[in-house]
Amino acid sequence: MGDSHPHQGHDHGPGAGHSHHHGASGARGRGLQIGLGLTLLFAGCEAVAGVWAHSLALLSDAGHMFSDTLALGLSLFAMWLARRPPSARHSYGFVRTEILAALANGLILLAVVTAIAVEAIARLRHPEPVAGFVVMAVAAVGIAVNTGVVFALSREVRTLNTRSAILHVLGDLVGSAAALMAGAVIYFTGWMPIDPILSLVIALLILYSTLRLLREVVNILMEGVPEHLDLPAVGRRMAGVPGVVSIHDLHIWTVSSGLPALSAHVVVRRDTDWAGVLAALQDVLVQEFRIAHVTLQPEILDLPDHRGRIIPIYHHP
Repeated sequence: MGDSHPHQGHDHGPGAGHSHHHGASGARGRGLQIGLGLTLLFAGCEAVAGVWAHSLALLSDAGHMFSDTLALGLSLFAMWLARRPPSARHSYGFVRTEILAALANGLILLAVVTAIAVEAIARLRHPEPVAGFVVMAVAAVGIAVNTGVVFALSREVRTLNTRSAILHVLGDLVGSAAALMAGAVIYFTGWMPIDPILSLVIALLILYSTLRLLREVVNILMEGVPEHLDLPAVGRRMAGVPGVVSIHDLHIWTVSSGLPALSAHVVVRRDTDWAGVLAALQDVLVQEFRIAHVTLQPEILDLPDHRGRIIPIYHHP
């Protein structure tokens, strides 16, 4: 998440090491603002055209775009709130607001998919005439608008929040392409069922991507290990650092997008070994695993209260 600023020297027990890298927000949000304006404007135009042409493909895409305006606005608000500094009550700040926004956007998408599917099934049972040429014209404009919005959003810092916003707009892009195809089939062949059929295809594509997004969001909220990291591999690598006897109570989770965190107990033979071991562990975790927010608790092997009390998980090879 942007640039990082390390802070060291927070104590968690004798000689503990704790370092943070908090992502600076930088100049962010311009792409979301552009996307919000374009999406809202075109959604209104598409809704009017959909009603006039009796096209479910256009109306479903317009409904999706209206949901996108809510999603983009929510993403902008979350991005603004995430910039607030940490406080005595919120020691991590508000960076996880972006995860909550991604969750809300995912749930909105599920509602949109359900509405599209219900209406499409109804249209299959009771087909309505559709103005194919109008559908093609509006869908072609929609493809251009959504392509521009995707380009603007792609320049934002990649977080779950911006990914959820991009997912909304990509769904619109696919919807516009499907509407263009439906309009062409209707205009040249007169086959009306293509309109609700392609609407169902749009719904399935959106559903697949949304479920993947929600799976990642839930993993973060449940403080699961980030998908790109292997906890046993990290533990073994930490145990392989010279001076480390073993590692236990290892935990890895995600505070917010791009901000993984780690805590562990590190067994060393002598307290004089700790300063060098701490520096080496921090370097390994940053360079090899991109984990900069680290809390490490030293435990001295030769102390009487340690022997027989700790069962190490990861040993020095």
